[in-house]
Amino acid sequence: MIPTVTMRLVSALLLSGALALGVLAGPHSGLSCASASAGAAARAPAVPYEPSEPEVVTAMLRIAQVGPDDVVYDLGCGDGRIVIAAVKERGARGVCVDIDPERIRESRENARRAGVEDRITFLQRDLFETDIRDATVVMLFLWPEVNLRLRPKLFRELSPGARVVSHLHDMGDWQPEAVLLVPVNGETHEVYLWKIRR
Repeated sequence: MIPTVTMRLVSALLLSGALALGVLAGPHSGLSCASASAGAAARAPAVPYEPSEPEVVTAMLRIAQVGPDDVVYDLGCGDGRIVIAAVKERGARGVCVDIDPERIRESRENARRAGVEDRITFLQRDLFETDIRDATVVMLFLWPEVNLRLRPKLFRELSPGARVVSHLHDMGDWQPEAVLLVPVNGETHEVYLWKIRR
C-alpha cells in the first residue's frame, strides 16, 4: 500500500505536468476549491478531499499562534476541522471556503455539533474569487501549483502581519518563516508558515 503522502506527491507531479501542457490552465479551468457563488452548481474539485490529521491541525494552529483576535480562513476547508478547532480551541472567528457543496454542508454540520456554527461563515465559492482581505490567518492543504497560483492573491489582499500556513506543500521561492515536522503514523508531514510583509 502506497503511503498517503506519497500518493499526494505523485498526484501533485501529475497535476504539474497537466498545467505545463495547458490542460488546466486559465482562471476558469476548474482549478478551484469553491463555486463562484453560493447557489451555483459546483465544478469537480481539482484537489481531492483529504482531511488533515488531528496532529497536523494542532501544529497548524500552533505555528500560526492563532488567538481570539484572529479571523481564520481555510481555503478548501473540507469538513471544516481546521476552522472549527481554531474557533473552539483558540477563540478565533473563522471562514470555511470550498467548491464542493457537500463539504460545506458537512463543515456546517460539524460546526453545529461543536457548538461554534454562529462564529463561522461558510462560503461555497472559488477560492481565487473569494475576498480574503479580512483574514489574519489563511490555512491551506492544496497542491503545489495551486499554492503558486494563489501567491499573488495572498500578497495583494492580505494585510501586513497576516499569516499563511500550508500543510505539506511549500510556496516555491517564497521562503517560510518556520517549518514544523509533524510525525503521523510513521510519516513526516511538513507544516509551513509565512508572514505577509510590505
